[in-house]
Amino acid sequence: MEKEKKVGTDKKTLKKRLKRYIPIYFMALPGLIYLFINNYMPLPGLVLAFKKFNAKKGIFGSDFIGFKNFKYLFATKDAFIITRNTILYNLAFIVVNTVLAVFVAIMLAEMTSKLKKTYQCLILMPFMISMVIVSYLVFGFLSSDNGFINNTFLRALGKEPIKWYMEKKYWPFILVFVNAWKVTGYNCIIYLSTILGIDRGIYESASIDGCSKWRQITKITIPLLKPTIIMMTLLAIGRIFYSDFGLFYQVPQNQGALFAVTNTIDTYVYRGLLELGNMSMSSAAGLYQSIIGFILILSANLAVKKIEPDSALF
Repeated sequence: MEKEKKVGTDKKTLKKRLKRYIPIYFMALPGLIYLFINNYMPLPGLVLAFKKFNAKKGIFGSDFIGFKNFKYLFATKDAFIITRNTILYNLAFIVVNTVLAVFVAIMLAEMTSKLKKTYQCLILMPFMISMVIVSYLVFGFLSSDNGFINNTFLRALGKEPIKWYMEKKYWPFILVFVNAWKVTGYNCIIYLSTILGIDRGIYESASIDGCSKWRQITKITIPLLKPTIIMMTLLAIGRIFYSDFGLFYQVPQNQGALFAVTNTIDTYVYRGLLELGNMSMSSAAGLYQSIIGFILILSANLAVKKIEPDSALF
């Protein structure tokens, strides 16, 4: 009898939980369907990385050639350049974007103006703009003939106009700036939500004890943000071998003079595909990036787990 009562109670509890969480499951369903279609359905196609693709034979009927497709990435003089650019740019993005996102999130959290929501929308706006549009905006500033910088600032200072799209020394800074301008508003949302979730009583107690705003930020806000910062950094490290294709291809206008500082693994493979039309090489590059990213995120998480176990992802 007791077992039957317990089973009946468990069933009632399960029904209550289902009724409570069904709306949440339905809200998550579109995202889960998208993830399944976009991320999991193409997985069998990874076998293409080890085959010489023939459209007539199909993916599984094409001839198996082992690791020959991977030589495309390593048996070229540009292999070092594209790998260096991809890693160094992503490291710069992680540092700059994290600092800016945390700074903006703290500023928005401390803001009491009625225009706070307006500022949040304005900061998020660049993330919503297509990279193609961003490339035209950048061109409007940097154009040698009609660019805003050459015709306004440099002319006012009495300096000669700069041929921005021919001078590669400026582009590491330009690309880091453009990337930060575009994604900081989106990244800061996660940090802002964490800050808004902190118990306000902690700040009130600190204020009563005579803590200034600066000390509250450095002693309360930033330490409590540390787990979120670590999590976001680990996720970014997992994509350190990927690059924003639009940023490195569209923004520099695909200028050959800038390839030394704008060419990454993604743009190199794309240009190679335009010339060779080899889908197998593209698949090999994607698999290579995924495996390296997986290894990096595991390694970074292991390091975090040893230093600060509570902040590790798993």
